[in-house]
Amino acid sequence: MLKIQDYRPQPFIDFTKAENVQAYEAALKKVRAELVGKHYPMVIDGERVDTAEKLTSLNPCDTSEVVGTTAKATIEDAERALQGAWKAFETWKTWDMDARARILLKASAILKRRHLEACALMSIEVGKNYAEADVEVAEAIDFLEYYARSAMKYSGFGSSETTWFEGEENGLMSLPLGVGVSISPWNFPCAIFVGMLAAPIVVGNCVIAKPAEDSGLIAGFIADIMYEAGLPAGVLQFLPGVGKDVGEYLTTHAKTRFITFTGSRAVGLHINEVAAKVQPGQKWIKKVVLELGGKDGMIVDETADLEVAITAAVQGAFGFNGQKCSAMSRLIVVDAVYDDVVNGFVERASKLKMGTGEENANVTAVVNQMSFDKIKGYLEIAPQEGKVLLGGEAPGECNGKQGYYVQATIVGDVKREARMAQEEIFGPVISVIRAKDWQDALDIANSTEYGLTGGVCSRNRARLEQARQELEVGNLYFNRKITGAIVGVQPFGGYNMSGTDSKAGGPDYLAYFMQLKTVTERW
Repeated sequence: MLKIQDYRPQPFIDFTKAENVQAYEAALKKVRAELVGKHYPMVIDGERVDTAEKLTSLNPCDTSEVVGTTAKATIEDAERALQGAWKAFETWKTWDMDARARILLKASAILKRRHLEACALMSIEVGKNYAEADVEVAEAIDFLEYYARSAMKYSGFGSSETTWFEGEENGLMSLPLGVGVSISPWNFPCAIFVGMLAAPIVVGNCVIAKPAEDSGLIAGFIADIMYEAGLPAGVLQFLPGVGKDVGEYLTTHAKTRFITFTGSRAVGLHINEVAAKVQPGQKWIKKVVLELGGKDGMIVDETADLEVAITAAVQGAFGFNGQKCSAMSRLIVVDAVYDDVVNGFVERASKLKMGTGEENANVTAVVNQMSFDKIKGYLEIAPQEGKVLLGGEAPGECNGKQGYYVQATIVGDVKREARMAQEEIFGPVISVIRAKDWQDALDIANSTEYGLTGGVCSRNRARLEQARQELEVGNLYFNRKITGAIVGVQPFGGYNMSGTDSKAGGPDYLAYFMQLKTVTERW
């Protein structure tokens, strides 16, 4: 029997070794020969179905290149997918838990074999460099392995403990909910796409997966792996489409039982609002699992190891160009070491190389025109809200290639209430905030409406313990970067306006996709 104790996270690739770099470069050539230019249709009830209109995926680092296309689902397609998924559910819910788990483990084995292909595809489609792509595919593998093992504790009658009572048998049954919709983001188009569909599927639900429009190819690649692993027709409906059309239709539909969404605060709150409204014919209260971003801060006090703090700041701020909900977008430094930390931060960040994901650059292009324009808007107000210490421009070009390029940017002496210190920018633009002392720094860290990740660099034990209790974040890191949660090791998710704190990759995540039935028999 599978045991959660046997789970071990996937190791990362060491790209300081020449042979690993060469293997990645070979994978890029293979992907360019076999996957770039590919078209992925929808998959409804196990059948590949195409549409007249297509969604086009561009290389953000070279916008003259079309990476590939997917179908563009209509509302009629969404309705067919929903009805088909409910039909598939009638059989899928009867499978033994371990039988469903084996499919996740088979998918994991396939993805391990195709690890570098998935990485290379993301380098081209969303601009991830080697390390960022590698850790993401490792996370996707971890989700499959961890959820397969986690499902075992929900298997069978009496899987949850109840109290003994004379003359009766009492027990709890964990039952799947039905059919849900998964709306996943472009910034982790492999890992989050996998995690959001694998968790509900392994415990007996069926899922309609709508990937982000900017990352349809890697989603199609992963969906094919799930089908190859043995998912029966209709259990996973692959439905690329536009969120405001098919996403809206499915989240408001009376037959949708649950919704998982990772993305912007505005869209997530809208989904939560419309999902709460009971539609004609609806017989349940929809479950909604949301992860909505952050305005994450890392505090550095005067006792910190400044070298550790500066390294953590650069890694947390500029990994994948700050396009992570967990990214450090605020560096909060006490006045006593402000100049030393900021000078070191700027010096280290100034050495970051801009270029393409395929070149393994430190800073690549942001994902699309909308993100590029949004970030440029913040760069325009940066001189009014602080002092631009590094970068500050969005050239839209690098080494002769047109793309959504934004310089690594550091803005110093930003006020805690400034727009740049309060609003999620989702790019390589960092606000540095000067705090009077430790308590002021903690107050600044808690001054946003978000609560996803945060960090403290300090050697003062009392302060670390105070932060443990008072810093309002779902994931808190001491003396390291504030990104890079590992499945099963650091369950991930935030609260306040950062989401429902559902803790993906945690011991209780699967429970969101089940309902409990208490059964009593009098002897």
